[in-house]
Amino acid sequence: MSVMEIKKMGEPVLKEICAPVDRIDKKLRHLLDDMAETMYAKEGVGIAAPQVGVPIRVAVIDVDKKKRYELINPVIVEREGSVIDQEGCLSFPGMFGDVERAEKVKVEYTNRYGKKRVVDAEGLLARCLQHEIDHLDGKLFIEIANNLSEGRRERS
Repeated sequence: MSVMEIKKMGEPVLKEICAPVDRIDKKLRHLLDDMAETMYAKEGVGIAAPQVGVPIRVAVIDVDKKKRYELINPVIVEREGSVIDQEGCLSFPGMFGDVERAEKVKVEYTNRYGKKRVVDAEGLLARCLQHEIDHLDGKLFIEIANNLSEGRRERS
């Protein structure tokens, strides 16, 4: 496993609509491992494949260091409620802004073993799922954030 370079603001790959994954193989599982190592090394809670220069529909999320989600071809199938909270992004280090997202989501995805899975999420996990799936659609949080600022994130 290795830490990968994270693509930053202005990199064209961050604006691409990512291609669906049609084959899960050793190469893809290696990418998932490298993405996870990169996310942990950069102290993130989520990372999408385009952030490491690979325009495919893959993301890794771990909001509590207890349960890692490796999402292949994730799709939000249900949304409920609305909540505004502060977000940041590994591709925009030091930038934070208020983003309105669904409070709860249901996401269908395939795992690294080709098994179909569903996650019902709320709170930070729901926010991260939406943020990373936006990356797969070429959408960036800075495009929908209010009160964008640079500096350290403060949470109450």
